[in-house]
Amino acid sequence: MPPAIVAADLAAGYGARTIWSGATFSIPTGAFTVVLGPNGAGKSTLVRLLLGLLPPAGGSLEVLGQRPRRGSSLIGYVPQGAAFDPEFSIRGVDFVGLGLDGHRWGLPLLDWTRTDRKRAIAEAIEAVGAAAYAGRPMGRLSGGEQQRLLLAQALVGRPRILLLDEPLSNLDVRNQGAIVGLIGEVARSSGLTVVMVAHDVNPLLPLLDLVVYVAQGRVAVGTPAEIITSGSLSRIYGAPIEVIHDRRGRVFVVGLDEEVAHPHAS
Repeated sequence: MPPAIVAADLAAGYGARTIWSGATFSIPTGAFTVVLGPNGAGKSTLVRLLLGLLPPAGGSLEVLGQRPRRGSSLIGYVPQGAAFDPEFSIRGVDFVGLGLDGHRWGLPLLDWTRTDRKRAIAEAIEAVGAAAYAGRPMGRLSGGEQQRLLLAQALVGRPRILLLDEPLSNLDVRNQGAIVGLIGEVARSSGLTVVMVAHDVNPLLPLLDLVVYVAQGRVAVGTPAEIITSGSLSRIYGAPIEVIHDRRGRVFVVGLDEEVAHPHAS
C-alpha cells in the first residue's frame, strides 16, 4: 500500500523563524510511530502540519496522498493536555458523539444518519472498553476513563490515521500501560496508522515500528534500533550521548540535561 505520510525536504516554522528543516521520510500505512525530542524542539509543530493547521515553511508533505487539510475526517486526533473540570457535566456518550459533529473544526459530518451515528458511537465506546461508564459525566471520571473516551471520540469517525499528542502525560504508570495496550489493539484490529507524540518511549517499545526524533532543528527517522542509540543521538545533538538498556529492556539516555533525558526514563 502507498505510505500514509510522505515528507520531502520538509521545513516548519512560524513567520521568519524556522523550527526545523530538511525532513525527508515516509510512514508506511499501518505503522506505529512515536515522535520524540526535548520540549520546544517542534514535536507539536509536526502535529499541526499533519492536521493542516500550519503550512510547510518549505518542502512538501502529503497525508494519505493529499496535502494536509484542516478538518479531515481521515485523521482521528487526541490533543495534548486534555483535562476536565469536575463540574464538566456532559456525559461520556455525548462527548464521543461530538466527534461526529465536527466540534473541533466547525465542520459537521452531515452524511451520518441517526442510526449510523448511534451505531458508530456505540462501536467506538465498546472498542475502548468504556461502556460501563460512558453514561456518566466526564468530569466525574478518572484520568484513565477520560482518556479512553477521548480515544473513542477520535475513533468514532472511523479515521485511517490516529494522531495523539502526549496522551500519556497525565496518567500513572498503570494507566499508561493500559492505554498503550488499548491503542495497539485498536490499531491492529482497524488497520490504523498511529502517530503518537510522547515523552517516555519505554511504554511504547513493544509496539513501535518507527521513531521520529525532533531536536536541534533537525528530524531523524528510523526504527528504534536505528535512532535510539548512542551514535545516532550523539550525531543529532552534536555531543556525546550514551543510551543504556536495563535488564527489563527500558531505555535511559545519559549525557543530556534533565529536561532532554527525561523523555526516555520511566
